[in-house]
Amino acid sequence: MMQTGRRVLFALAFGLLLPQAARADTPVAAITKLNDALQALMHAGKATPFETRVKTFQPVLEQVFDLPHILQASVGPRWSSFTDAQRAALLDAFIPFTVSNWVANFNSYAGQKFVIVPEERKAGTDVVVQTRIVPTAGEEARLDYVMQGSGTDWKVVDILYNGSISRVAVQRSDFRTLLTGSDPTALINSMRQKTQALAAGG
Repeated sequence: MMQTGRRVLFALAFGLLLPQAARADTPVAAITKLNDALQALMHAGKATPFETRVKTFQPVLEQVFDLPHILQASVGPRWSSFTDAQRAALLDAFIPFTVSNWVANFNSYAGQKFVIVPEERKAGTDVVVQTRIVPTAGEEARLDYVMQGSGTDWKVVDILYNGSISRVAVQRSDFRTLLTGSDPTALINSMRQKTQALAAGG
């Protein structure tokens, strides 16, 4: 199962102690949906084929996260130099890469308690939903979801570890070493290889 620290960022988050009447059109309700899916992942564990877990979890992740926005923010200024075909290829690699990271990190259950702080926090026009991962022993982890949107369409655009370390910023740093000029091929290939490795590891 995942550890606190950088690996938590890559797993990127979690369950809940919320009223059953949470509405579906709020940021907290969106994270509740994500947490329920993550709980199901952990209980399924490695006894369930990796591909099956990916297929079950991916629709939820794509509904709750704005993956195109996160990819563009992670790539940074070079995004504008890519063609539409290159951007599409990046997204095609990024989505399974992201999903596989979550599935690989939430692959067993050991009594963890996942808690959402019901009160949302404002950050400019964004809303931050604060969460805690509380293990049966040891230090808990804090993951805050930064969300954009309005009405019935709230999406995660970043995750803050311990309230300050941006997942998008960490990913941008990782991606920078693989992006040269206006050619994203190295990054695309790297994400595909890592996705295959995660699947092979179960």
